[in-house]
Amino acid sequence: MDYGPSCGIEKLRNRLASLYSVKISTPLSAENILITPGASLANFLIFYGLCSRGDHVICHYPTYQQLYTQPAALGAEVSLWRTKGEDNWRLDIEGLKGMIKENTKFIVINNPQNPTGAIIPRSTLESIIEVAREHSITVISDEVYRPLFHSITPADPEFPPSVMSLGYENVIVSGSMSKAYSLSGVRVGWLASPNVDLVRACEAWRPYTIISVSQLDQEITHYALDEGCLHNLLKRNTGLARHNLGLLEGFIEQHRWACEWVKPVGGTVAFVRFSKMGKPVDDVEFCEKLLEKEGVLVVPGSVCFGNGNGDGDEKDYKGYVRIGFVMETQALERGLEGLKAFLKDGFENVSVSK
Repeated sequence: MDYGPSCGIEKLRNRLASLYSVKISTPLSAENILITPGASLANFLIFYGLCSRGDHVICHYPTYQQLYTQPAALGAEVSLWRTKGEDNWRLDIEGLKGMIKENTKFIVINNPQNPTGAIIPRSTLESIIEVAREHSITVISDEVYRPLFHSITPADPEFPPSVMSLGYENVIVSGSMSKAYSLSGVRVGWLASPNVDLVRACEAWRPYTIISVSQLDQEITHYALDEGCLHNLLKRNTGLARHNLGLLEGFIEQHRWACEWVKPVGGTVAFVRFSKMGKPVDDVEFCEKLLEKEGVLVVPGSVCFGNGNGDGDEKDYKGYVRIGFVMETQALERGLEGLKAFLKDGFENVSVSK
């Protein structure tokens, strides 16, 4: 067995192209797809291939840190398109318009969103594309949690499509088998664009990262994305997400005195805010003490998702923790029992945030 094609095996690229072509007028081909070992490298190649020093990047926030730290590391000027839990993590289009500069080159979004589980509805996506088209801006969309939508159906007029299907050539997306398909052990992701020139610009930097992706992993991915297997995977994972989300929602309702959230609509994670006496807790201390006392691991929001300013001191999203809930139900139940026990005995020792 040799390395295999550096861009990915052609039949897998064709299958992905077919999936993206379902709702677009001009079908895509293998040339529109580049296979990578996971979405993180896809994102890396997108930024390294397209973003330059002096470019202005507008990034959806909070989000996966790579989406704003990498362009900043490349010398780009990054502006955070902030959302708030109090506003249901809604993106403000008028706010976006006010952020546009002469050197704005990219709008970066994440849908479904990490860490909140919020979605960008169709009407908002269409408005983003309209703004991008008007100013000749490329839209980068991390769609790694797509198409795991557990709390909205395709019949809903606001069901979010991939930006690939919105009729604008200058979009590029990343995807992966890790999240929606629960195949994280298969190290396969991809980037895709209707604009072949964007794909080729990313491909040019690929030899500086890896030679190729495991052919075995790509064969498994090709099989998993076959229509019969694909629908069974999504049916299983969507059902698990809905059931487990109900358990987490019940926990939140029982402990409203300590926590609150905006219920997720897609993806596998929720962003939950813990507070005492009306003030957010120190989420890092909360996570450390919860792990030490009950063996339950959740992610502190201010450290992992709230350092968009890059100064390391003043952080956003204090008191928030990210909870992954799409796992085997018994594991989630054990975790919630540990969290319940901690709120009863241990939470009183957690400091409020400064």
